[in-house]
Amino acid sequence: MHTVKKTINGKELSLETGRFAKLAAGSVMVRYGDTMVLVTAQSAADARPDIDFLPLTCEYREKHASSGKIPGGFFRREGRPTTKEILSSRLIDRPCRPLFPKGWKYETQVIATVYSYDMENEADTLAMLGASAALEISDIPFKGPIAGVRVARVNGEFIVNPTLSQMRESDLEIMVAGSEKSIVMVEGASHEISEADFVAAMEFAHNWIKELVALQRELVALVNPTKREVVPSDPPQALIDAIEAAIAEPIRKQIRITSTKEERGAFRGTVKELAKAAVAATVEADPETYAGINVDKIMGGIVKGIEAREMREMILSEGKRLDGRGTTDIRPIRCDVGVLPRPHGSALFTRGETQSLTTVTLGTKTDQQLVDGLLPTFERRYMLHYNFPPFSTGETGRFGFTSRRETGHGDLAERALEPFIPSEVDFPYTVRVVSDILESNGSSSMATVCAGSLALFHAGVPMKKAVAGIAMGLIMEDNRVAVLSDILGDEDFLGDMDFKVTGTFEGITACQMDIKIEGLSVDIMRTALEQARQGRLHILGIMNETMSAPNAELSEYAPKLTTIQVPVEMIGAVIGSGGETIRGIVKESGAEVNIEDDGTVTIAAVNNESAQKAIKMIEDIIRPLEEGAIYTGTVKEIREGLGAFVEIAPKKQGLLHISQLDYRHVETVGEILKVGDVLDVKLIEMAPGGKIRLSRKALLTPPEGYDASLEHRRGPRPGGGDRDRRGPRRDDRRDDRRGDSRGDNRGPRRRD
Repeated sequence: MHTVKKTINGKELSLETGRFAKLAAGSVMVRYGDTMVLVTAQSAADARPDIDFLPLTCEYREKHASSGKIPGGFFRREGRPTTKEILSSRLIDRPCRPLFPKGWKYETQVIATVYSYDMENEADTLAMLGASAALEISDIPFKGPIAGVRVARVNGEFIVNPTLSQMRESDLEIMVAGSEKSIVMVEGASHEISEADFVAAMEFAHNWIKELVALQRELVALVNPTKREVVPSDPPQALIDAIEAAIAEPIRKQIRITSTKEERGAFRGTVKELAKAAVAATVEADPETYAGINVDKIMGGIVKGIEAREMREMILSEGKRLDGRGTTDIRPIRCDVGVLPRPHGSALFTRGETQSLTTVTLGTKTDQQLVDGLLPTFERRYMLHYNFPPFSTGETGRFGFTSRRETGHGDLAERALEPFIPSEVDFPYTVRVVSDILESNGSSSMATVCAGSLALFHAGVPMKKAVAGIAMGLIMEDNRVAVLSDILGDEDFLGDMDFKVTGTFEGITACQMDIKIEGLSVDIMRTALEQARQGRLHILGIMNETMSAPNAELSEYAPKLTTIQVPVEMIGAVIGSGGETIRGIVKESGAEVNIEDDGTVTIAAVNNESAQKAIKMIEDIIRPLEEGAIYTGTVKEIREGLGAFVEIAPKKQGLLHISQLDYRHVETVGEILKVGDVLDVKLIEMAPGGKIRLSRKALLTPPEGYDASLEHRRGPRPGGGDRDRRGPRRDDRRDDRRGDSRGDNRGPRRRD
């Protein structure tokens, strides 16, 4: 068992191996504070010679028990990975993938599992560190070590691996991964920081990365692993020469002709046919050499290599790109808003051959997303979802599920716009943004940011600023470097970097960088950031020509929110037993009603009539009843010989005595009322104990000759009378014995 340690921010960080998961090729338990992550690395014994890609899988999983929780849901166990787990898996994969040797075709798995979480120190950075350490001490060849750190800035000071409480106070949060010499991955968000501050944060992060790389080297020295040999699988030189002779010159000529993605795709079909003919002739001339070799698979790799070489050389030597642009040029942009009539907000953003159709939906508190993870369950009121259907690239493919790539791109766009989503106090709506990519030829996530900003403006969300995004590329050969603005899909595929930057006129709000080479210097990143800033300002200018401020009014189809305040002691009355009252309000009014612990009630309704009806029902509940006031009530029960019970407010009933129905003599209550009738009544008495006496008669016009002063002198009437003014009768005693709790405000009588 071996352990190495280092103190960071006053807490001990340790890497331990030899105690957990000893059968794995590499196993490291990383601990920082009371957060512990076990990371294992394992590869298959046999290679897969039939593939032309790196078979690497990186997985990050959180055990609910690590924070003392039992999972929600029916099964009460961990299920499909959460968004946080998917994003963390990508954070491990992206910096590690470029560092495996070319030709490594052994199935490889890196699995990080959170077994203890202290609610303060995040586990994803520890998983990145553990992944590199586990690969380094295993027999798997790996060009590491690397390390990843999170950087925050609080009160102008950078903090490495901040706690959750520190991140809440920070104006910057970025994840940086790198080696001793260079940076290999960046991802994060900020509140409009400058490019200079962004570079300073990366330099700060890189200094700590060097410290963590040194810590891993200590562990590797203790373990002293033996690495497996990578057997080169270079294709026969004769095959390379034959394909080179057949396609190099046609490619060289074609890439200098400005063309669309479809035209380049058609030309690739022609190149493939030329390569096939050359391969067939070569194999026919020497069949023994190529026996048992999958020449079609080899051919594809050679063709891609020649195409990449020629494209890269044209950019480096001539400064010309596949679509005829220079290195800093931005593709033509078109912005349209309100393209869909029913969504609450919509925008279509087209940049070259990349297009995003984005909608905004405004919901209520009940539409918030419930998030169940290691932290206490919480709700999110702002969401951005990104969809990438296969037709967007002119292809067919699997459809109907969200890929890791879509999750990652959506998260980047979501974080880019998040600083400008107004607070719930200022804008009490749940906001959902959905981007559907209809065309894709590079930078679809950045198109999502632009379209999302425009759609939010169109929906009337009071954002203070527009946000735009741009993707930068890199071509680097020895000392020759070209930074490309607004890259195409081919430039991403055949280039060395995909660096996405979003922001406003004032500064950066989010970024994501992946590279395919072993590292990138800070100087090159500084150049890329400045070039990205110029491109971003250009795009924002075009967006502002279309829509420079949010609409003043919300869509007519969006729910209208009205907020009222009820006394805290009346919250229970509004909700009712088991929520019965509030459900009744929702059902009868057609509005949605939410009530907070402080008595704030939010009513959401598409039309004002529903909202006003719900407000009136709530006000009727909380308004104190007053003697002499007139109420509109509903007959709930009729008792012949006694009267009717009328509900004048939710859960508040009073007795409308038979004597108070009319000035004339009433034989039976049914002559005038039936259950369900709605009528106006006057509250004539609120007796001790909460009993309520009502009168219909008080609202009628007295008959001619009526003398109110004689009313109290009248004796009992055959059909009943005012029992308050009569002596006890046998009928009354019988009512008392039945225990009628809804009587006519009489006091208890002695039983005869």
